[in-house]
Amino acid sequence: MSGSENQTVWEFLSNGSVLVGEVHGRYKFGDQDRIKIETPFATTVYLMKVSSDQLVLQELSGSKLEFTRVRERQL
Repeated sequence: MSGSENQTVWEFLSNGSVLVGEVHGRYKFGDQDRIKIETPFATTVYLMKVSSDQLVLQELSGSKLEFTRVRERQL
């Protein structure tokens, strides 16, 4: 998450799994640019905006999470 000293990596896998730091969960796309993320601790629905290497997840209550794609370096 941008602007955070203790950044947590969120990894979205093509099989519908998500890894938030060390917490495993599932995600599912909905209609109207929505994504539902389920972890053992919570289920949250976000409005999703993707542009270039930026991802913004906004809770329906208004708070936002902003991400920048991290790419692994090729050796």
